[in-house]
Amino acid sequence: MDLDIKGRTAVISGGAGDMALETAKILRGEGCNLVLTDIDEDELKIAAGKLGGEVVTVVADLGDQAGADKVAQACADAGWDCDILVHAAGVTGAKGDPLDDITEDDWKHAWNTDFMTAVRMSKAFIPGMRKRGWGRAVFVVSENVAQPYPDEVVYNASKSAVLSFTKGMSQVYAQQGVLINCVAPAFIETDMTDGMMEKRAEEMGVSFDEAVETFLEEERPHLTLKRRGQPEEVAFVIACLCSSRASFVNGSNWRVDGGAVQSMNI
Repeated sequence: MDLDIKGRTAVISGGAGDMALETAKILRGEGCNLVLTDIDEDELKIAAGKLGGEVVTVVADLGDQAGADKVAQACADAGWDCDILVHAAGVTGAKGDPLDDITEDDWKHAWNTDFMTAVRMSKAFIPGMRKRGWGRAVFVVSENVAQPYPDEVVYNASKSAVLSFTKGMSQVYAQQGVLINCVAPAFIETDMTDGMMEKRAEEMGVSFDEAVETFLEEERPHLTLKRRGQPEEVAFVIACLCSSRASFVNGSNWRVDGGAVQSMNI
């Protein structure tokens, strides 16, 4: 399908990550200019190498506004205006008992990394989209915004805040041509969930595959497809929301969760 975004410029945060990379591949195939940013320089270079062609890469820490502004400046230096923002940067954060194990520093870290980075990237790029009269912004949240897990309270709260923030922005900027949405993946095959399963396998004294199988049975019983999702399955939904075709989609949260969230999406 032609997404009608040829010549548009897409800025993708967390650009070294699996979902971000797969999204970049689709957008590149649709004729977009690409600006990828990540805090990990080596992994960012590897990601850019997999894309081929001209890709602007920016090593930046989005932990403060200067990092987001650095990305914006790199985009401007390339002679491009950002039309599409995909914000995929984030961390799971600390896990454990909501009160006994989670420290105030844990809360601050997750809030700054998951929520405030979304605010900073929005401030850096959405005003320009509004001024030019066209834009798309997609923020990667999580199944946790609809189905919070008790051992992931910092992640639940920070990603839910991103969803609320983007909903508010969507109501302000849509009439000026900027459509803003979220995508909520669940248990995708990424480095993050690989790490979770490796730790689980070690703790249980089982193989990696057995760790995945038991996790699905015990922790994600409603994930009806009974497997981890693939990054490209999430990327397809993100890319659609970045397109001109998704011209009547605004302020929504699209789940890509294999049925993991039990509630109806209404």
